[in-house]
Amino acid sequence: MEKITVLGAGSWGTALAMVLANNNHDCLLWSHREDQAIEIDIDHTNKRYLPNIVLPSNLNATSDFERAIDHATTIILAVPTKAIREVCQQMRALLKEKKLFVHVSKGIEPNSLKRISEMIEEELPSNLVEAIVVLSGPSHAEEVVLHHPTTITAASEKLEAAKKVQDLFMNNSFRVYTNDDVIGVEIGAALKNVIGLAAGIVDGLGYGDNAKAALITRGLAEISRLGISLGAKAYTFSGLTGMGDLIATCTSVHSRNWKAGNLLGKGATLKNVLDEVGMVVEGVRTTQAAYQLAQKQQVSMPITEALYSVLFEHVNPKEAVDILMIRTKKHELEDYKTF
Repeated sequence: MEKITVLGAGSWGTALAMVLANNNHDCLLWSHREDQAIEIDIDHTNKRYLPNIVLPSNLNATSDFERAIDHATTIILAVPTKAIREVCQQMRALLKEKKLFVHVSKGIEPNSLKRISEMIEEELPSNLVEAIVVLSGPSHAEEVVLHHPTTITAASEKLEAAKKVQDLFMNNSFRVYTNDDVIGVEIGAALKNVIGLAAGIVDGLGYGDNAKAALITRGLAEISRLGISLGAKAYTFSGLTGMGDLIATCTSVHSRNWKAGNLLGKGATLKNVLDEVGMVVEGVRTTQAAYQLAQKQQVSMPITEALYSVLFEHVNPKEAVDILMIRTKKHELEDYKTF
């Protein structure tokens, strides 16, 4: 039995805490809202994020950040990408011994263009970090809490740390693979949200399977090109955190990014979309970062560019699709020749 803290009581953080509690670990779930922590701790529910789900009786919750940090030898960071630095900065003064850190968020920081593991490395003292592990893959919280079969990847430069996380989470409905390609896993995880937004727009515009298949295929090509330019391994993008996560995000009504894109395709404004979804839509912020990163790396990412124009330059979604379709003729594998 391990002592584990999950920081972030949204749908995904709660679902992962539930897996750990079901595996008989001593798991403490931290929420920044006291009322939510009390609900989880006393009523064993988290109705805002996971309605109709009863949480394990051995899953405890708190809004006391210091207690949450002191509790664990392993800390799971399940907060939005934009909150990673702030949470790590708060944690830094409270760390007294070396701990294992696992992050489950999916994004890239705009302007700095840092991946999440890089942000954590910058904010936490290296002598108190046993290792950083990325836990990612096609995994909707709504299905995990129902014990539907789910497979994901634990990635770390220290493979023994990835194996430890694999052992923490593995059970008969939650299968974990290991990987040492942290760059590939993080890039795939982040950019699938960009393509998921675009897929929602395609559905919102009323286009069919032809358009969706093309978008997913060419979206994966974009993700792979950017990842490889940054040092990722090509085969990672055909795995769970590449193709797998992309399929789930682009085709599921559980996906916040797909839902946001769908509303945009139907004519809603970005502000109204974010208000209606009511939870963090990581793909919006990541689109900005991916657009900047593509320019820095000089990598062709036309779908990302088109989505950026819709989100930040007020281009009509249908017009953005039309621009994509009339681009200069190309060989299908032309952009791979430099890699």
